[in-house]
Amino acid sequence: MARGINKVILVGNLGADPETRYTAGGSAVTNVSLATSESWRDKNTGETQERTEWHRVVFFNRLAEIAGEYLRKGRQVYIEGQIRTRKWQDQSGQDRYTTEVVANEMQMLGGR
Repeated sequence: MARGINKVILVGNLGADPETRYTAGGSAVTNVSLATSESWRDKNTGETQERTEWHRVVFFNRLAEIAGEYLRKGRQVYIEGQIRTRKWQDQSGQDRYTTEVVANEMQMLGGR
């Protein structure tokens, strides 16, 4: 039996152009901010409501290079990956935590 499943599938639009940097070893790392939206009709008023959720997504290695080169603000994208929480320290030495989606698959959707 599986210990658990950590799989995320997102379809959304980029809120900004990707940010690509390289590790000391030369590996590419690209970060994007992805918006997913859902809408529903309010039972009381009949009005359509909408909620947007923002996701931090990180790509590594060749996928990071591709994402950095081809993705742009507003572009719709399909992403598969896993949720990860990483610990880091701010300038004052305080421990901070960031939860993000580590992408292992990406498909660009819609037109250019």
